[in-house]
Amino acid sequence: MSKFKNSTGYKIIENWMHQNDWQPFDFQYTTWSKYYTKHSGLVIAPTGFGKTFSVFLAVVIDYLNHPEAYKKGLKLIWVSPLRSLAKDLAKAMTNAVEDIGLDWQIKVRNGDTPTNIKRKQERLMPDVLITTPETLHLMFSQKKNSRWFKHLNCIAVDEWHELLGNKRGVLAELAIARLKQLSPKLQIWGITATIGNLDEAQQVLMPYKDLKTIQIKAKLKKKIDIISVLPDQVETLPWAGHLGRTMSSKIIPIIYENTTTLIFTNTRNQSELWYQIILEEAPDLAGLIAIHHGSIDKKQRNFIEDAIASGILKAVICTSSLDLGVDFKPVDCVIQIGSVKGIARFLQRAGRSGHSPFETSKIYFVPTHSLQLIEVAAVKEAVKQQQIETRSPIVLAYDVLVQFLVTLAVGEGFKKDEVFQLLQQTHAFWYLTEDDFNWAIHFITKGGNTLSSYEEFHKVILDTDGLFKVKSRRIAMLHRMNIGTIVSDAMLMVKFFSGGYIGMIEEFFISKLKKGDAFVLAGRVLQLKQIKDMTALVTLSKSKKAITPSWKGGSLPLTSYLTHFLRLKLSDALHAKTSEKELKFLRPLLQRQNKASQIPKANQFLVELITTKDGFHLFMYPFEGRLVNEIFAALMAYRISKFKPLTFSIACNDYGFELLSDQELPLDEAKIHQILSVENLMEDVVASINASEMASRKFRDIAVIAGLVVQSQPGQRKTNKSLQSSSGLIFRVLEENEPSNLLIRQAYTEVFNQELEEVRLREAFNRIKNSEIIIKYSKSFTPLSFPLKVDGLRGTMTNEDLQKRIERIKKQMLKFEA
Repeated sequence: MSKFKNSTGYKIIENWMHQNDWQPFDFQYTTWSKYYTKHSGLVIAPTGFGKTFSVFLAVVIDYLNHPEAYKKGLKLIWVSPLRSLAKDLAKAMTNAVEDIGLDWQIKVRNGDTPTNIKRKQERLMPDVLITTPETLHLMFSQKKNSRWFKHLNCIAVDEWHELLGNKRGVLAELAIARLKQLSPKLQIWGITATIGNLDEAQQVLMPYKDLKTIQIKAKLKKKIDIISVLPDQVETLPWAGHLGRTMSSKIIPIIYENTTTLIFTNTRNQSELWYQIILEEAPDLAGLIAIHHGSIDKKQRNFIEDAIASGILKAVICTSSLDLGVDFKPVDCVIQIGSVKGIARFLQRAGRSGHSPFETSKIYFVPTHSLQLIEVAAVKEAVKQQQIETRSPIVLAYDVLVQFLVTLAVGEGFKKDEVFQLLQQTHAFWYLTEDDFNWAIHFITKGGNTLSSYEEFHKVILDTDGLFKVKSRRIAMLHRMNIGTIVSDAMLMVKFFSGGYIGMIEEFFISKLKKGDAFVLAGRVLQLKQIKDMTALVTLSKSKKAITPSWKGGSLPLTSYLTHFLRLKLSDALHAKTSEKELKFLRPLLQRQNKASQIPKANQFLVELITTKDGFHLFMYPFEGRLVNEIFAALMAYRISKFKPLTFSIACNDYGFELLSDQELPLDEAKIHQILSVENLMEDVVASINASEMASRKFRDIAVIAGLVVQSQPGQRKTNKSLQSSSGLIFRVLEENEPSNLLIRQAYTEVFNQELEEVRLREAFNRIKNSEIIIKYSKSFTPLSFPLKVDGLRGTMTNEDLQKRIERIKKQMLKFEA
């Protein structure tokens, strides 16, 4: 340690920090010293404590100590999951090296980088390149690309927790393996927020036996102030969204009390809606608030980000587009509207405020219906116990494997044995068998057994020099255009008829609109004039009745960690301490639930059978999040139908589900225990849903990633309908003729792991098996069942009709209870 402390590089950095009145944190110093001793590692520290400089300055110090070990060109590749982070990172790094006196070039390369800049970089790579996993793979597809990476010293993966658990993480794993193959002395570093499986996260990032690895945790704790914004009175029969507008008057003072506030919503349509609500409540904020989400024009987003950094804006209504690592000093307050959905997500958003060390992150929680206050009580308990979600890594993603092999073949070509060895070193393909690898080679060269008759699938050839290569310029061009694993629903550009780009909208939403209909995007009311190719042409509208767009990616389920704490809080609800203001406020609602039915304890499972003039209702409350509850509901309907054929309508939320039939349900206590049995669970689940149709939908994304279906072509992009049609045809052909095809197997695996959440479903049923099943009968809805009843009505009537129907049901209930 003393040797490092006395090194030339450290002394230069120490003097530089001293001149700026900076003192390194212990975790930063540890990272620098461990990098000095040739370690690779994972840095875990709170937001705003200088995680970036912990790794970046480690490389700078090492260079200052050993300049002879660094060649001209790339020294450090910095992988960031979001393009929006790149600009701020490059600026911070450039300012640092200029102050220190280094002549390093720090450059950004991603999908937004102009072609002429990319060509300039390729002639002489910068010292530090900030990029994304997709762009790194795009670089591998260039001819003679290995010359750029042969002398690379370090790769740093920022926000590793955001990549781990999805296919972009697999791209990062493969990129690291390729770079380590080219530069064997490569040091690998990851930067992450706290997650529940840090040891596994480290192993996935750096599984190589020749590396000396270390995990460095900051001892510093970020102070978080979680404040619930309570309604004026508790609604004992709550329903989703009923508080919305009534809470706007409580949000305005918070905006005025703080310098800059980020207002997070979970969906893009909610952000558009809340932008309008806040402007209606406080017209004086016009010009001082903005809206930010992924479908808004990039130039507009950049303008908004600059305005936040400059302190011009009082508030920005946003989605996860501003979740990660964006350092806006003026932001001193965060508001979360609606369900938090997950502990890690809530903490990530809270960290956007009070970004500097030792500042308190302040986050207000605004419920959109009363029961959500239990969620925030659950989050507080999880934070107190320092419990946070895990991120499970993806393994054996054959679609990504196929894409990677073609990428290498488009670039410099590859030797079969060398690539197989490379793949088996990664965590993602640790268990890849030689047979499966040979299948992948056969697939990219001949299209596999079934598609061998179609020359368009004969992409790669074995050249005379023993290298697998792509010789067709057309195949190479199309492959480069489609590298990556993000397969979004087809998006249409929204432009003014007179010219001017506004943003993007999903095809499924815009296809429902008629010419002349008004909708909201980027805070503007627009009138649809025409759809031409993949562009929606619009004009400004003065209509008071505009539709708020919906995006399919918006329905996040509650995480298993949050539902665990939710059940615990609900269990203790009527015995809540006075300090828990959320549960104290909800006491009238909870007392009503307990009187009409029961509040389930942590070791109980509640079933409510309610008969009304609408029919016979079965309510169950697994508290497992919407996705699991949807499968649970389908399974219950299937098992009940074995007793008696019935038709059900189904409604679900994050807490439970409703089955409604016009015929009496053939259920008694014994049969309820029977349908809740864990026996034959997944067999019955498969029988209760259309697994083949679900797999076909999953296969659409797999087919795009694997290159079976081309999403983007020069001058055009396939529509969602066209993609589904093309991939659906291939799915049916493969399933019928080659059911062992690895991509077909992967589609079903993803359905079980992601759509059906098999592990979580099994855990839920095992928990119920060991719980006391409480069965309650009633002729009136309870506070837990009422929101489900409303969700069941929501899809069948307009908002105005829905409001009237809800009031009518409430009056009937009060009359019944009297």
